[in-house]
Amino acid sequence: MTPLKRKEYEAALEPMQVELVALSRWLQHTGHRLLVVFEGRDTAGKGGAIGAISDQLNPRQCHTVALPKPTERESTQWYFQRYVPHLPAAGEIALFDRSWYNRAGVEKVMGFATDAQVKAFLRQAPVFERQLVEDGILLFKYWLCCDQAQQEERFFERLNDPLKRWKLSPVDVEARRRYDDYTRAREAMLKATHTRYAPWTLVDFNDQKRGRLTLIRDLLDRLPDTRIPPPDIHLSPLEGKPLRERYGVLRPLKPFRA
Repeated sequence: MTPLKRKEYEAALEPMQVELVALSRWLQHTGHRLLVVFEGRDTAGKGGAIGAISDQLNPRQCHTVALPKPTERESTQWYFQRYVPHLPAAGEIALFDRSWYNRAGVEKVMGFATDAQVKAFLRQAPVFERQLVEDGILLFKYWLCCDQAQQEERFFERLNDPLKRWKLSPVDVEARRRYDDYTRAREAMLKATHTRYAPWTLVDFNDQKRGRLTLIRDLLDRLPDTRIPPPDIHLSPLEGKPLRERYGVLRPLKPFRA
């Protein structure tokens, strides 16, 4: 399948973003809570997918959760504990850029967790997620897939682009050698945590634009009918001519000149 061109992508994305805005209005109206987990290989495109969903939404309602390395204190807590404060409240959307599944992925492959810790996680995660779903949270779990050739291309793009260099970490560099290890870890994770109440969905992200559209369409199609009419707001004509800004104490900066 040929890569999707930007104009085609934007033309397909815009009506979906209109639906996402309607979804956010429906969540506020009903008080439902939406939680979307994004997992996948390094460079797969988690950040871009999250951005495509959140760009047109109210940042007070739609939150991106991308937690850093656990602190010394957090590393001694119940494993799921540091994720719980970031779960959505009524009317909110939480988009997890990686999640508790770090334990079954990078922590397992890189040796940051013991075999016993990983086994315990794979037993406990379905129980934890069942509690979330039974409490009414709408939970969706997506794994973003990409071939190693695509991953390599994106690694070198990050290396050579000063605006993307920050995305390349020592862990990413090590991940290049462990492509098969991540595959085995993912398969073990899916076998243990793909459940009827919290299933996984795999999305091909070799073409990131097409992958974003596929993921968003799937998410929207799996939700209930979210059509809530927007509030009826009417803007009356101004009573006089539009006013210009007036300044007393301070003046704005001079406009930038190229």
